[in-house]
Amino acid sequence: MKVITLLFLSLLLLPAVAVAGQFEDGQDAYSRGDYQAALKVWRPLAEQGNAQAQSRIGWMKWYGVGVKPDVAEAVKWYRKAADHGDAGAELNLGMMYWWGMGSVPKDYVEAAKWYRKAADQGDATAQTSLGIMYEHGVGVTQDHVQAYMWLILAKAAGNRYGAISLNEIAAKMTPGKIAEAKRLADAWRQIPTPAAAAKP
Repeated sequence: MKVITLLFLSLLLLPAVAVAGQFEDGQDAYSRGDYQAALKVWRPLAEQGNAQAQSRIGWMKWYGVGVKPDVAEAVKWYRKAADHGDAGAELNLGMMYWWGMGSVPKDYVEAAKWYRKAADQGDATAQTSLGIMYEHGVGVTQDHVQAYMWLILAKAAGNRYGAISLNEIAAKMTPGKIAEAKRLADAWRQIPTPAAAAKP
């Protein structure tokens, strides 16, 4: 019975291993500068719903890496990847809305929404961006406690801009508010990120 169960489980895992191998083949081609080969590998995976491949195609379309730059196409692929919970795609969507890129209008509320999704997954750049938005009340209601909380998390993850901003905002806060922000950061650390929760 154990042999049958193991055989069944291995058959279930084979497609995931094959997809991971295909994605890595695309990554190898990309690293060599063979962007057309990378795209040839990643596009079918992206069309099948692979979030990593969708995010990489979004990157290539945004920056014109091996393809003609196309912001609308980049947004399309980033949204698909973000719908699958890809933190990098969420971060990049936040950046696009922050700056107003091509066909994407400048929209700080939308930027904050995407930064928050990536920040909740532990992305330190998104945490820094969100902290700064809370500090200045851009796209969100100004809230120094929330700002400090996100910047603590960003600094802990090694983001140097988070550390710099943290010092700046501390000067605007009372010791009690700083303590509250630290408690919120500790509580946030206790919540599993979506990526960690998905791991067996």
